Amino acid sequence: MDFTLKTYKTLILKLRNQNYSFQTFQEFLKCPAKKTIILRHDVDKLPENSFRFAQIQHELGIKGSYYFRIVSESFNPKIIEKIVKLGHEIGYHYEDVDLVNKSSKLTERDIINHAIKLFDKHLQELRKFFPVNTICMHGSPLSKYDNKLLWKYYNYKDFGIIGEPYFDINFSRVLYLTDTGRKWNGEKVSIRDKVYKSNVLSSPVIKRGENTGYFHGFKKTHDIISAAEKGKLPNQIMFTFHPQRWTDKPLPWIQELIWQNTKNMVKYFLNKLRN
Repeated sequence: MDFTLKTYKTLILKLRNQNYSFQTFQEFLKCPAKKTIILRHDVDKLPENSFRFAQIQHELGIKGSYYFRIVSESFNPKIIEKIVKLGHEIGYHYEDVDLVNKSSKLTERDIINHAIKLFDKHLQELRKFFPVNTICMHGSPLSKYDNKLLWKYYNYKDFGIIGEPYFDINFSRVLYLTDTGRKWNGEKVSIRDKVYKSNVLSSPVIKRGENTGYFHGFKKTHDIISAAEKGKLPNQIMFTFHPQRWTDKPLPWIQELIWQNTKNMVKYFLNKLRN
């Protein structure tokens, strides 16, 4: 079965067996290894699932980056502290533009001016637990505003942030793999979790196209595992996991499958309307 912790652990072991190093996002930005994996985790909800991911990685001697939202379904100080103690990176999964837009009817610039203050407030809240140096946007698929709009008017480096994946990784050289939509080829159901490049990655499993997150021929996690076993993956990869989707428990697994398929239908039609 896919999207189980057993499958996840198999994937990590296969990658490790291929002599990949594992770096947090901030480690990669400071000194990228030649052959490396960045394990990014968007903690949208069920933070306990993220803690289980962190435990598995710790048991295998590797580290990842965990991005928490400042909303009740994600922000859990006890879980954050546990993940920090295991040696992982904590970052801010920001959605401040959407949060301001939901609570008021303002012009775009007024929304941004309010959102940047909220961003700073939330960043300081997370920095009580970890010296946050990196951020990544939350997609907020139902919002008309992209949360990255903040950086049209402001510079996150002014807040001590050294990187945001959608701005600070050269995806013509780094393969982007995301489980958005509970699938690895979810371009039709992804609103904003997309990256672009101008060149084609030199790997036999990468297909020609603009969006490196999806033109790779992978549908299931086992496809990625198979490519790893055959040594067909490129040298630098960023994975984005949403740990709430991964479980070995039958009932939550089925519930997530049904719920995500429902969401995918909605996002598919939203993409059609916006394009």
